[in-house]
Amino acid sequence: MYRNPDGSLDVSAVRAEFPILQRTGRDGSTVAYLDSGATSQRPERVWRAEERFVLATNAPVHRGAYLLAEEATDAYESARERIATFVGADEPEIVFTKNATEALNLVAHVLGDDRSGEYRVGAGDTVVVTELEHHANLVPWQELCRRTGATLKWYGMTTEGRIDLDSLELDDQVKVVAFTHQSNVTGAVSDVAEIVRRARSVGAVTVLDACQSVPHQAVDFHAMGIDFAAFSGHKMCGPSGVGVLYGRSDVLGTLPPFLTGGSMIEKVTMEGSTYTAPPQRFEAGTQMNSQVVGLGAAVDFLTEVGMDAIAAHERKLTAHALDALTGIEGVRIIGPTTTDDRGGAVSFTVDGIHPHDLGQVLDDGSVAIRVGHHCAWPVHRASGVQATARASFYMYNTPDEVDRLAAGVLRAREFFGVN
Repeated sequence: MYRNPDGSLDVSAVRAEFPILQRTGRDGSTVAYLDSGATSQRPERVWRAEERFVLATNAPVHRGAYLLAEEATDAYESARERIATFVGADEPEIVFTKNATEALNLVAHVLGDDRSGEYRVGAGDTVVVTELEHHANLVPWQELCRRTGATLKWYGMTTEGRIDLDSLELDDQVKVVAFTHQSNVTGAVSDVAEIVRRARSVGAVTVLDACQSVPHQAVDFHAMGIDFAAFSGHKMCGPSGVGVLYGRSDVLGTLPPFLTGGSMIEKVTMEGSTYTAPPQRFEAGTQMNSQVVGLGAAVDFLTEVGMDAIAAHERKLTAHALDALTGIEGVRIIGPTTTDDRGGAVSFTVDGIHPHDLGQVLDDGSVAIRVGHHCAWPVHRASGVQATARASFYMYNTPDEVDRLAAGVLRAREFFGVN
């Protein structure tokens, strides 16, 4: 349904699933939405799945013995099953959260708990991150180290915008290695196998920020050998308000809860409580039921379209964008300038034009991009800039939209007199 005869992605068929792509912008032309790295658009079928749940099945999950409650629970757990399959995990390893930020905070918090046994992080231990991290995979680890007295160290960034694996040697004090799968600024894809190998050699737990990879390429967490991973629904054609934590079963099962209350208990007395097994141990209280169902529908859609076709299409768009932008005088790409081990987030600067001003000029032409530090200040500081403009592509973008981006940059150079 979504393939051309040659096997390539039928972008017209994909775009037909997204009503918002018919929107017009400030100049009356169709909006070129190039900000999927921040949040993707949502196909109508995802919204309809949520709507059907709310209008016909809405009831507490795991809390009732009547028909509606059973149907709601089945819908919720069916989504978990499909999401687990999509990322190469087992169902009990999938924990629903409000977003990826909460998922990463969950891990960072429980690893500082004195009930975490061999995985506990304490004074004298080291937590390792990288200079490429989104703040959501940096600040929680800073806080863990502040609370526990552990030391934070990090891999630096190469001039190409990749993790500099030569900048740090791991030792036996390292308890956690947290890193991005794909940078939301430079687009660089990390060498997961090598980082996991190094972490395992010193007995460290690995935590992967997969927010920019799960929506855009096929992933298999079991095959990767990672211990934890986090990703967000709203970046993968799903609803906002739902994220996912993957936790390897033998690690997750030993950890204490993050939040406590209803639904996550085994037994409660006035003297104390015991807790049920994962994933329910980490899903206290009423969950975001309709959003979980919507995320299940999003995974069905991505599976139907095909992750390999999505990745191939995005590589072509990224190559086109890199070629078009590097051909413009004064443009500097922050990140790799080829598509080798690279995703579709293309950040750049234009000499003489602040990214916010560039974004406004592009918006006047109905081209939507992200401007600023993209919740990743250290990357920008390492690159010697305060802010960048970022175009990020997805399955529904077209070469014509890339051309409009480049034309907008040229128009901005002319407007600000930097030709």
